[in-house]
Amino acid sequence: MKKFFALLLSLAMVLALVACGQKDPTPDTPDTPDDPQTKVEYKVAMITDYGDITDQSFNQTTYEASKAFCEANGLSFKYFKPAGNSTEARVASVEQAIQEGFNVVVMPGYAFGETVVEVAEKNEKVTFVALDVSQGDLGADYTIPGNVATFVYHEELSGFMAGYAAVKEGYKKLGFLGGMAVPAVIRFGYGFVQGANTAAVEMNIANEVSVNYVYGGQFYGDDSITAVMDTWYKENKVEVVFACGGGIYTSACEAAKKVNGKVIGVDSDQSHVINEYGEGMCVTSAMKGLAPTVNTILKAIKDGKWKDYYGTVSNLGMVSGTDASLNYVQLPTDTWSMTKFTKADYADLVRRIEAGIYNISTDTANLPATKITVNVQPNIKAG
Repeated sequence: MKKFFALLLSLAMVLALVACGQKDPTPDTPDTPDDPQTKVEYKVAMITDYGDITDQSFNQTTYEASKAFCEANGLSFKYFKPAGNSTEARVASVEQAIQEGFNVVVMPGYAFGETVVEVAEKNEKVTFVALDVSQGDLGADYTIPGNVATFVYHEELSGFMAGYAAVKEGYKKLGFLGGMAVPAVIRFGYGFVQGANTAAVEMNIANEVSVNYVYGGQFYGDDSITAVMDTWYKENKVEVVFACGGGIYTSACEAAKKVNGKVIGVDSDQSHVINEYGEGMCVTSAMKGLAPTVNTILKAIKDGKWKDYYGTVSNLGMVSGTDASLNYVQLPTDTWSMTKFTKADYADLVRRIEAGIYNISTDTANLPATKITVNVQPNIKAG
């Protein structure tokens, strides 16, 4: 019997020693990529791209959404503006944010593709959220790591809505002024052309509808771009211009106010800033859900559901054919100046798009075939 108890004691001691040598399976700060932020105190930083937080567009919408979420959830927040328009400057701002203890970094705009590649794998404990950054912006062979989530949008859908609504409202002479010919801007423009064409065909007025089409070559307005817009509004009798690309809307607005012309905004509801140039100038805005995206992903990180998004590019567009407010691409019904194209018409348009009744192309290499006239002009500036 004594030998039996001695054997049991020896076995217990061996098991105890083995257990002591094993790694704790639930460490306080996990270092596995499937949940990089568990049990971490979140501090959120937002880095601006070409513009700043007063651009009435991409940066401002992202900034305001990030700030509001953090204030509502008791999280630290700060934004950083790079010293220049280069990957080096953007990387420097990201590194500064990390040095200051920020562990969630939100970056809006395709220009952050190279930045993600440069900083993500060097900072495995930091979560990176890249808005409007596609696989192409990162590199075709780049494997998105577990601390990165990127989001792109079906801009062609909200562009389609804007073009369709404008023609249904009664406009026949339209213009598209893009910033730089990058994929997101092209999708907006080609969607706009498709929407205008679809509405014109439905109304049997395709021979009466035209679109002047040009890229400014930059994301801000200036005298040379305003001069082209003056020609459109005054000589070409363009009635409404879809100004798509950061602050380039200023040139369209400067020209429009001289002849009581109209402008369509982009990315966010730009009615408040466009209408400063003239009451009712803003027809509508082709929006993409930057704010909903920020809220969705920051909430997912906070709630430990990051794994639903990391390591991939999420393509956001329509999620409901019955409740347009849930979609990541939409028009702002409360602020538009349209009277002939009604909210009921918009609801029906959303239903038909979601149902796949319209074949809306996502091709950015070829201008859509149309029955309306599309006058493509050379870039105003190289870019």
